[in-house]
Amino acid sequence: MSTLSVAVNLPFKQEIIDSTVDFYNDIESSPLYKMLPANAKEYVKSSPHLLEYLHTFPVNTYGIPLFLSELKKDLRSMESPNIIYPVNETTFVHILPDPDDVRNYYIPIEPSFLHSVNQLLPEIETKLINLIDGLEDDPVTDKERAEVIKKMLASVSVILPKGTDIATLIGNAASQQDLKSKITTFLNTDFTAQKKMKDTKKKNQVPLTPEGKVILTNEEYRAIEYLLIRDKIDMGVLKPFLSDPYIEDISCDGVGPIFIEHKIFKGLKSVIEFKVSSELDEFVVKVAERIKRPITYRSPIVDATLPDGSRINIVYGTAISRHGSNFSIRKVNEVPLSILNIIDSNGLDYLAAAYIWICVEYGMSLFVSGETASGKTTLLNAITGFIPPENKIVTIEDTPELNVPHRNWIREVALAKGKGEGTGGSAAGGEVTMFDLLKAALRQRPNQILVGEIRGVEGSVAFGAMQTGHPVMSTFHAASVEKLIQRLCGDPINIPKTYVDNLNLVIIQSAVKRPDGQLVRRMISCNELVGFNPETQGFTFVEMFTWEPITDTFIWSGKGSSYLLENKIATMLGMPDSKKSEIYLEVEKRAKILERLHKAGYTKFWDLFTMMTKIKKQGLLKIGS
Repeated sequence: MSTLSVAVNLPFKQEIIDSTVDFYNDIESSPLYKMLPANAKEYVKSSPHLLEYLHTFPVNTYGIPLFLSELKKDLRSMESPNIIYPVNETTFVHILPDPDDVRNYYIPIEPSFLHSVNQLLPEIETKLINLIDGLEDDPVTDKERAEVIKKMLASVSVILPKGTDIATLIGNAASQQDLKSKITTFLNTDFTAQKKMKDTKKKNQVPLTPEGKVILTNEEYRAIEYLLIRDKIDMGVLKPFLSDPYIEDISCDGVGPIFIEHKIFKGLKSVIEFKVSSELDEFVVKVAERIKRPITYRSPIVDATLPDGSRINIVYGTAISRHGSNFSIRKVNEVPLSILNIIDSNGLDYLAAAYIWICVEYGMSLFVSGETASGKTTLLNAITGFIPPENKIVTIEDTPELNVPHRNWIREVALAKGKGEGTGGSAAGGEVTMFDLLKAALRQRPNQILVGEIRGVEGSVAFGAMQTGHPVMSTFHAASVEKLIQRLCGDPINIPKTYVDNLNLVIIQSAVKRPDGQLVRRMISCNELVGFNPETQGFTFVEMFTWEPITDTFIWSGKGSSYLLENKIATMLGMPDSKKSEIYLEVEKRAKILERLHKAGYTKFWDLFTMMTKIKKQGLLKIGS
C-alpha cells in the first residue's frame, strides 16, 4: 500500500513543544515527565513519541490523562473519559470527551503522529526502490519484509547525532554549497536547531551526506520507519484501529472521519479523516488489492476478509456512494471467545450452556438465529468447543470467520466468480458456491458440518444432510422461531415443511438495550423443534430457556419437558423410561463442571477446550457417572 496523506483533525489547540527536551535521549529533563504517574513513565520510556504528544496536549485544560494497561467494564459509566491505553508496542489511544456531541474522540498516537515527513518520503522511497531491485531473495512473510525495510532504511539514511555540526554531515559538495551555507549556523545540534533544519527542508532540497544518504532527526527516522512498515506491509491508516482489541466495528461513510464502535466507550469518532474523495478512492482500491479482491467501477462492491480475519465491505466510487467511497469493517477477536467468556458477560448462564453441551455432543442440529451484529457467529464459534474432540468437522463459509479448536478440521471457503486465478481456484476464475461445497462435504464423512450462514439454496442441501444423519450447525437471520420457519419455507430457500423438524434446536440471539441504556448481547431463548403437524400445517416447539429482561437472568422453563433430552438423547443412550428423568441431573452436573472451570481460570477458548478434552478422557462426562 502506498503512503497516503490523511488529515489528523485534533479537537484541541496544540501546545508548542518544549525545544529543550530530548525525547529520545534525555526524557527525564522534561518537567511534564516528572508529573506523570509511574505506569505512564514506563510507557514514555519505551515510546518517546507518547511524551511528545503529551507536550502538545493542553494538560492545564484537560488534566493529565489516566493511563491504563487494560480497560474494565466499569469504565462504561464514565461521563468524561480522559484515558490513554496501549494497543500495541508503538501505538496508544487517547479517549477524550466532546461536550458538544454524543460521540467522544478517539485519538491514535503513532510514532508518525506529530511529524510530517511527506517532503522526505519521496526521496527515501526512490532510494529504497533501487535497493529492492538488487535483492537476491524475496522476503516471504510480513515479518521478513519489515526487517528488510528496516535494514534498507538504515542504509539510505543517517540520524543526526546530538551535538553534531550538520555541515559536517552534508560535506563540501558544490551542489549542496547553498544548502550548507544556510545550515552551518546550527553548530550545536539541539532540538531548536533540528526544528530549524526541518523548516529548511520544507524550503529547500532534502539534505544529503556526500555518500547520498538522507539526513534525518531521530524523530523523523522513527516516523519514517513506522510509516513504511505501516503503509507498505500493514493496512495503512487502519493499523491502529485493527490493533485495538476493544474495537468491534470500524466505518468510513465517505469523505470525513473514521467512526468506530468501542466495546467500552461505544460510539466514537476518530480524529483521522479523509478530506479528499480521490484519496479515499485510492485508499479503498489499495485495500482491495491488498486482500486480492480488486475493485473497479464495473465491480464496485467487495465483501472480503482482511489478513487478521476481520470482515470488510467496500463500496467504491461516488456513482453509488454519493459521499465518496465507503467501507465497514467488523473486527474479529484474535482469540475466539469461549462459552465461559460469554457467560462472564451474562450472554447466557451455566445451565443453558450445559444443556447445549449435551445436545451438541450427541449430534443435535442447531441454528443460532438473530439480527445483524447480535453475536450469532461469536456464540456459534464458542459452541464448537462442545463438539467431541475426536470428531471430524467441515466448515463452509463465504467469508471465513469460524475458528474451530479441533485438529481434524476441513475449512472450506466459497469462491466468487472471476476470483479463481491466483486464489486457489481454477485458471478460468470459475465460481465455487457454498452449495457446491456443502455437496462436497457430504462425501468427506464429517461428524459435524458447520455452515457460516444459511441464506439460499444451500439450505436444501443442509437439511438433506440432517436427514441422512449429519449434524449441521449454522447461523441464520431471523428474530424468532416463527420467522425462521417462514424464511426456511419461503423463497429462495424453499425447504419442504416436512423437512424442517430435522432441525433440532434454535437459539435466538439478540442485541438488546438494558434499562441503563447499555447495549448487550443475550441469548433470548433456546428452543426445541418437536415436529410438524400436517393437519394444522403448524410446528410444535418448546422453549427450553428464556431470558428474563427485568432481572437479566435465564429461566430453565423447559425443565422436565425436554423432547430432545428424553426422547432423543436418553433413547440413544439406551436409558429405560423410568430413568430418563435422570438426564436433567446431567445438565446440572455439567453446569457445575463449567462453573468450576470458570473459577479455576480456564476461560480462554483453547484452555477451556483442552480441559474439557481431559475431563472427557477421564470418563467424567458419561451420562450417569
